[in-house]
Amino acid sequence: MSTSGSTKAIVAALTANAGIAAAKFTGYLITGSAAMLAEAVHSVADTSNQALLLFGQRAATKAPDALHPFGHGRSRYFWSFVVALVLFSMGSVFALYEGYEKVHHPVELNSPMVAVVILVVAIGLETYSFRTAVVESRPLKGDASWLRFVRNSRTPELPVVLLEDTAALIGLVLALLGVGLTVLTDNPVWDGVGTLGIGVLLGVVAVFLMVEMHSLLIGEGATVAEDRAIRAALEQTANVTRLIHIRTQYLGPEEMLVGAKIAVAPRLDLAGVAATIDAAEANIRAAVPTARIIYLEPDLDRTPVPHSVEQKG
Repeated sequence: MSTSGSTKAIVAALTANAGIAAAKFTGYLITGSAAMLAEAVHSVADTSNQALLLFGQRAATKAPDALHPFGHGRSRYFWSFVVALVLFSMGSVFALYEGYEKVHHPVELNSPMVAVVILVVAIGLETYSFRTAVVESRPLKGDASWLRFVRNSRTPELPVVLLEDTAALIGLVLALLGVGLTVLTDNPVWDGVGTLGIGVLLGVVAVFLMVEMHSLLIGEGATVAEDRAIRAALEQTANVTRLIHIRTQYLGPEEMLVGAKIAVAPRLDLAGVAATIDAAEANIRAAVPTARIIYLEPDLDRTPVPHSVEQKG
């Protein structure tokens, strides 16, 4: 599984968010809209997040060393978890605070149409970023639903970018509604209400991301389909009579550890056992390419043989 797709989605999101952040800050300085300021901070957080994701990808390419014999693949999970924390602290908390202030102390907007134009342009740019993430994610998603893909993906960057872009689009719509209702009702409280909505939205996304990244950090095993494929590969290997037990764990998005105990045919000599293990490893890698580190323990099949029951004539 190549990182090129996720890198492309990250770069597209970073470029879009950097430009959007500058436009939003300009809009805030002109209009004084709290929703616009919350969205500007949101875009700054997203831009920082994408930079952290790229840093995590680079850190994961470090070669194994004495302290990290299995490599640094989980760096991508760690920095994706940090992204969730940044999204929560910089985006959600600030928006909730700013929204609370503007609801209790409403401030009239200046040139609200400037905010509307900037928000509409931002929606267009975010849509481009979101579309890029969708296109790059679709081959990995397969027939699964988008929610299942986000929850089950072992590649953290694409789900993170998808959720960030989804939250950004919804946040822009909330900001647009806040500014629009302020103009229609001549009541600036709606600007604060829209800002509060943005804060709640970012908080929900951040918590969801933290839960998912925490699961990856502590170690997730093969997916159901991968587990089934590994079992089939072992059981179909010549001289393997039974799979006794198996354990799997992702060491990084593109590297899985497989440990299994297999029963081999009795009376196999040492060369035969070694050849069987080599064949089993080759079958596993052919079935699941991400299974790069494999440890197989050969054993004898000690399954009790049931006594035959004689049928009475």
